[in-house]
Amino acid sequence: MTVLLFVLLFAGLFLGLPVGVALLGSSILFFVVEGLPELTVLQRMIGGLDSFPVLAVPFFILAGSLMNAVSVTDRIFDFALACVGWLRGGLGHVNVAASVIFSGMSGAAVADAGGMGSIEIKAMRDAGYDDRFAIGITAASSVIGPLIPPSLPMIFYGVVASESIGRLFMAGVVPGLLTALMLSLMVVVISKRRGYGRDRSFAWIALVHSFRRAFLSLLTPVIIIGGIVSGMVTPTEAAIAAVFYTLFLGLVVYRNLTMKKLASVMLETVEATGSVMFVVASATVFAWILTANHLTEQLAGLLLSIADNKIAILLIINLILLIVGCFLETIAAITILVPVLLPIAVQFGVSPEHFGVIVVFNLMIGLLTPPIGMVLFVLSRVAQVPFERAVAGTIPFFIPLFIVLAVITFVPAVSTWLPGVIYGP
Repeated sequence: MTVLLFVLLFAGLFLGLPVGVALLGSSILFFVVEGLPELTVLQRMIGGLDSFPVLAVPFFILAGSLMNAVSVTDRIFDFALACVGWLRGGLGHVNVAASVIFSGMSGAAVADAGGMGSIEIKAMRDAGYDDRFAIGITAASSVIGPLIPPSLPMIFYGVVASESIGRLFMAGVVPGLLTALMLSLMVVVISKRRGYGRDRSFAWIALVHSFRRAFLSLLTPVIIIGGIVSGMVTPTEAAIAAVFYTLFLGLVVYRNLTMKKLASVMLETVEATGSVMFVVASATVFAWILTANHLTEQLAGLLLSIADNKIAILLIINLILLIVGCFLETIAAITILVPVLLPIAVQFGVSPEHFGVIVVFNLMIGLLTPPIGMVLFVLSRVAQVPFERAVAGTIPFFIPLFIVLAVITFVPAVSTWLPGVIYGP
């Protein structure tokens, strides 16, 4: 019956059904075949959403949409250009730096790609960069968003794993910065090969001017991260504060947030939140079926029969996550896989926060990989190029991403050091 469940799920996905519909449909059919009460489906769906930390999700989505509406992204891009635009392959470095800054506000790879992507790709095209390079670095740098707090995938991981979201947020900071460094090194290598030069000379005046223009926007991640780290607010309260602060910028300071824009942002947020929550609720039912059928124990026994040491287990888990990430939406994958894989990882001495970073980073790579490749679909629409061309442009950047994945997996201190410093062991 478990095999039938997965057959129904993947049949739905290959037929083009939305992930949430495929998950819920296969679960309902399972209940019907097994003769289980259908009311349990509704109870499990509601239970999957009945969590205070999950309230942070719609507010972070709203904050990200508001930032795009009030031109925060433009100010961040200009500041990043003044900071690193003078390096060889300047706009490639700007792309990475802007993603690092914006990641402290959006918390999602797709939001980064959609929000900053149009600005970054247009600027790189105008400067004479190849489309594939522009799309590739934009796609690869978008994975930084879910690592550096706030992070929507980390919130859902924390809920599923019953772990401190504050610690998980801090666990992603160093891996996120390491990813940015490796991507910048790749930009240098490609720029030397293709003869890309500097896009502007360094000027203190331009840097100061862009910083002053972006200063209030740059305070957003300070409010979010600072509030959480200091213990003044929970992640959910930080998300609400971010929304009110962005509204203040748009309505009072910049005065470019009209009622029409605000209505559009609200509708966009409702649509995005509804989609995410439906996937979460459907995945919760699916995961409950797997747990009730003792798949966790079966998979643990299978993995232990294949390998009996930590390195081999981590390699197998990474492979599972990478494959699943190619087919399944991130939040659904976290909801389904974490209850199954986390106990196995903990059994081999992997801390839950370290494992959280491994899970999120693997699934972010999945966003750059066909057939789902949500980030690539977004960027292909933004750049108005075929999906295959977006895939081709991203391939070289898998090299630094897999290097970072190896470091994250086998050097736990990269993920556990900062939470230990801030919150204690």
